[in-house]
Amino acid sequence: MNFWRKLTERLTGRGDPFERICADCPPGVRVDDADFAMALIALGAKMAKADGVVTKDEVAAFKQVFQTPPEAGEAIARAFNLAKQTTLGFDGYARRLARRFRANPAVLEDVMDALFHIARADGAVTEAELEYLKTVAEIFGFTEGEFRRLRIAHIGAAPDDPYVILGVDPDIDDAGLKRAYRRVAAHNHPDSLLARGAPPEMQRVAVAKMALINEAYAKIRAGRAAGLA
Repeated sequence: MNFWRKLTERLTGRGDPFERICADCPPGVRVDDADFAMALIALGAKMAKADGVVTKDEVAAFKQVFQTPPEAGEAIARAFNLAKQTTLGFDGYARRLARRFRANPAVLEDVMDALFHIARADGAVTEAELEYLKTVAEIFGFTEGEFRRLRIAHIGAAPDDPYVILGVDPDIDDAGLKRAYRRVAAHNHPDSLLARGAPPEMQRVAVAKMALINEAYAKIRAGRAAGLA
């Protein structure tokens, strides 16, 4: 039974489904698939609410990246509408995901990609939304440099700063640069995303990220070959 079906069963019960989930359990408490799905819904809905207004575009973006089976649609919508009322409590859900996937940061980056996708849906990413994203990234354990890389991959980068895209310092040696490129490329390759079960919309996001990563690596190598970097 997949986690969306488990979630549907949980949501068809009485009362507030979010009250039945410990949003800040101590380390070591198992997070089952339904809890994982609920945390994703909560983070996505509260991301849409981060700037104070949930737009139709943001709702559509949520549906794109968190695809659910048809039979779960009504229950998922009810949970989303409940969660989007306020951003309060988002950090608890982020900590749950961080604890579950602490050994698999690629999955946490998938979640960040999805949240950025929602934030960009209405055509602009506000300071409030960026603060939300940054806080979630910190809870997930991403460094400031890694968050800059994610931000640039989704929002755009200065054309002369490819090092940030790869998450490395300009003084890194060629061998270290190559290792960093391979690591970032492996985590973000569309095939890796497909293997993690991401929906088609997220795979398209990954293709765009890979293009940016490849371009950054090529630019650094060209600059170093020309003695410019």
